[in-house]
Amino acid sequence: MQSQKLKVMNKFQKKLLKIQKKNNSLVCVGLDTDLTKIPKHLLKKIDPIFEFNKTIIKAIYDLVCAYKPNIAFYEAEGIDGLRSLKKTINYLHKNYPEIPIILDAKRADIDNTNLGYIKMAFNFLEADAITLHPYLGKQALKPFLELQDKFFFILCRTSNPGAGEFQDLKIKGKKLYKYLAKQVVNKWNFNNNCGLVVGATYPTELKQVRKIVGNMLLLIPGIGKQGGDVEKTIKAARNGSFLINSSRSIIYAGARKNFVQKAKEKTEKLKNLINRYR
Repeated sequence: MQSQKLKVMNKFQKKLLKIQKKNNSLVCVGLDTDLTKIPKHLLKKIDPIFEFNKTIIKAIYDLVCAYKPNIAFYEAEGIDGLRSLKKTINYLHKNYPEIPIILDAKRADIDNTNLGYIKMAFNFLEADAITLHPYLGKQALKPFLELQDKFFFILCRTSNPGAGEFQDLKIKGKKLYKYLAKQVVNKWNFNNNCGLVVGATYPTELKQVRKIVGNMLLLIPGIGKQGGDVEKTIKAARNGSFLINSSRSIIYAGARKNFVQKAKEKTEKLKNLINRYR
């Protein structure tokens, strides 16, 4: 169990808590923008990815507590895609600076290489937080973990169907995801800037992680297209802090010019459903 010793919140945590209270929302929306899925009328724009993101952001800014762009969708479009991502983040900082940005990049490498990832995520893109793979261990991730005002969501029990292939393997008598949770809360979180990614598709495992880490912040994907159940998720996670991510089911709720209203309706519905059970 996580130590009950009071820890000072860092810049990201304060920002997140403030907007959660202001908007009464635990909804994080993933800006996983795919050119093949956005409404066709936007493809005529000079920068259709940015125009799509900007329109979605303006429609739901008062219903969310964070935005989470997945860098893969932008890298897929090369230089133009990364330019669109940078413009999106700049737009958020200028117009909605109170809303934190989580870069979903799942980075991890040897410590020297991680310095490059840090420069990209925080110096160039200016994200507030990033997702990380734990496989290389604490020593390799130290360049990230030493950044006191940034935040790191470390993959623990992922939402994909094949998650158990490695995550359920036992180490020292514990399933790997449980062992990892214990390591992060007790040994990696020395700057109080770590959280965990635990999928809504595994509510039983989510409940086990919550018991191990106490109030540690959890990022919970898997609601929406992946089929996670909101009520079961909230019951498993609510004895601590968390935010629930939904991506495709919100941003692609509408395929025509009504996509803005459809996205807003989906976001509001999810927000209210979460609040019903929290």
